[in-house]
Amino acid sequence: MKKIFFWSILVLLSLSVAAGVLFAGSGEKPPEEQFITIHWAQWAPADYLEKLSEGFTVETGIKVIVEQTPWETFVQKYNTEMIARSDAWDIIVGDSQDIGNMAVNGHYVELTDWIKKHKVDKTFTPASLTYFAEYPKGSGKYFAVPCEGDALAWAYRMDLFEDPDNKADFKAQFGYELGVPKSWDMLKDIAEFFHDPDNGFYGVAIYGDNGYDSLAMFAEQVIWSFGGELGDYSTYKVDGLLNSKGAIAGIEYYQELFQFTPPGFGDAFFVKCNDTYTAGIVPMTCNYLAFFPALANEATCPYARDTGYFACPPQKGTDGKVRQFAALGGQGASVITYSKKQDLAFKWLEWFIKPDTQMEWALLGGYTCHAETLASDEFLNATPYNPAFKKSMEIFKDWWACPEYDVLLRTFSETIADYVIGDKGTAEEALDKCTQQWESVFKEAGYY
Repeated sequence: MKKIFFWSILVLLSLSVAAGVLFAGSGEKPPEEQFITIHWAQWAPADYLEKLSEGFTVETGIKVIVEQTPWETFVQKYNTEMIARSDAWDIIVGDSQDIGNMAVNGHYVELTDWIKKHKVDKTFTPASLTYFAEYPKGSGKYFAVPCEGDALAWAYRMDLFEDPDNKADFKAQFGYELGVPKSWDMLKDIAEFFHDPDNGFYGVAIYGDNGYDSLAMFAEQVIWSFGGELGDYSTYKVDGLLNSKGAIAGIEYYQELFQFTPPGFGDAFFVKCNDTYTAGIVPMTCNYLAFFPALANEATCPYARDTGYFACPPQKGTDGKVRQFAALGGQGASVITYSKKQDLAFKWLEWFIKPDTQMEWALLGGYTCHAETLASDEFLNATPYNPAFKKSMEIFKDWWACPEYDVLLRTFSETIADYVIGDKGTAEEALDKCTQQWESVFKEAGYY
């Protein structure tokens, strides 16, 4: 046995040396493992994407690494790396409002021809192409493939809404049936009805933090719903749109609804909204759909079985027209200009957009923007919040996507928070101030 073992080792060593001489003699290196690196924020969908991509590796032999960065420094980190023209990543799943900055500065590869060739513009929802992939808006130029669809929506306590005593009391007070809100006005009535601070129960959990985009995202959807706009994305006109009657009515609504939140909600973002709901002290909460799995999980939410979901409701605006909008979340996947593995990155994109992959992505926990998948019974029945997700993918809009989006976010959040959270001045004064600030930004940028 020892002799057999000795000669086996000798043969293996000889073969290894021979292989080394062969590659050395030919000037070629032994084949290296092929892989691509995708950069995304640190959260569950990034884990799901890495799990999903194991199927791509099985098919192609190309390994996929999903590098994650905490949300607090995610955008800053990839902006810094792009300025340095780093080839550390091959794909970035970047924030939707940052696409203009990335496109204008040449960091993302233009995908217009690729998207048309692979019919992504025919198979993914129109809204997702516009807000996750297109820049400038309306130009027909694309720099991303919709990856993680997301939007603000609502979770509510069905047991409280369907309680016979609550239904009778609500109808006596407001003159109509308690149920899933059919308008933003009805939603506020429901918040007022349940608000009972003396007994430690409150009407609603919504965003109040004015850091980055939390307060801004809630504010924009009520501005749109009541008939206002953030501005004209093609001409950069702001005056008469951001400070219009509809926008003023939307911000006034936000301030009124905020009165029914629990104490200390001036710093509330997605974690606090979920935590407040699971604590059982509010009947409903608004949050990104990406955070609803925790509410549907009995291990993390004691009210999981009693929780229902709905998309942001419609509203009759100041002009009498009914509109329905939700603030967009989520990201698109973009190929990096400085990647030395663009060929492999495009192979991954081709695999990712396949219907079978999109269905697997949706069922795994990612949020698809693939129209056929969204409409399928398999998807709609997979989770209790998927019907609300499908509707939200049809009504969402997004923030400014121009390179100056970050300063627009900061000025808007700070100005609107003074009124909504701080109760200083009026909605009209806040929006007039923000309008002046934004026009100064656009003037300095040379858009006028």
